[in-house]
Amino acid sequence: MTDPIRIRLAIPNKGRIAQPIRDLVEKSGIHLIDGGERKLIAKTVDPEIEVLFARPIDIPEYVANGAADIGITGRDMVMERGSVVDELLDLKMGGATLVVAVPEDAKVKEYADLAGAKVATEFPTITKTFFEKQGISISVVPVGGACEATPYLGIADAIVDLTSTGTTLQTNRLRILGEVLRSSTLVIANPASRTKKREKIQEVLLALESVLRAKGQCYIMMNAHRDALPEIESVLPGLGGPTVMDVASREGLVAVHAVVKEECVYQLITQLKRAGARDILVMSIERMIP
Repeated sequence: MTDPIRIRLAIPNKGRIAQPIRDLVEKSGIHLIDGGERKLIAKTVDPEIEVLFARPIDIPEYVANGAADIGITGRDMVMERGSVVDELLDLKMGGATLVVAVPEDAKVKEYADLAGAKVATEFPTITKTFFEKQGISISVVPVGGACEATPYLGIADAIVDLTSTGTTLQTNRLRILGEVLRSSTLVIANPASRTKKREKIQEVLLALESVLRAKGQCYIMMNAHRDALPEIESVLPGLGGPTVMDVASREGLVAVHAVVKEECVYQLITQLKRAGARDILVMSIERMIP
């Protein structure tokens, strides 16, 4: 008896995207078994899939060297590592921008003004490459955190750091000089595993994508007399149109089902009632598979 093809999925053990990714994995149906905080590897309900918890910055290299077949981490981490991996899916979550920032009172108006400056960052490779492309020589100061404090500690003249809203930079009296890159969360794969274990990897991708498709969508069901159907259909912004079924033992009565955007539901309920719908039921959707 041959062993099942095992897929090892690497996900962050900490950081800003760790919990959203873990929630996504759970909602996709890949439920963790005994995945406590200190666990490095956890089994799942699928005996062919196990989960490896790792630092986000290490995930690209784990995937590249085959320690994991697929992984989920930020685009910034993939670029910083420079690991040879295949990008399979942009989850469009955990978005952030890597920026160059300087103290508010600094006499710096453009990148050229930073020639010879010390730049603190958690992304030394990206930072060095970025300024080299600008034709500007700088000294990179690698730091492990609290990057925004370095200019006021005299450690650096500028920083390259991630920001989502810019609030932390403003709080620390820093202003953005420019963008280095925009990052989001990616699903990446080992090139060899992508070929050898293609079917199983596609299964995992479908599960993850189904959760993303369902985000912000609701399933709405109602009953109505058939003669009210044209008006109901005119106000119902269904995904590909509503599904209409006869109600057993109730002549002239139909059941109408549709998928609609959650943001539309509040006003839609009133419009449907006016159109003749009744017994309206709204349900959340966890997964949608095309």
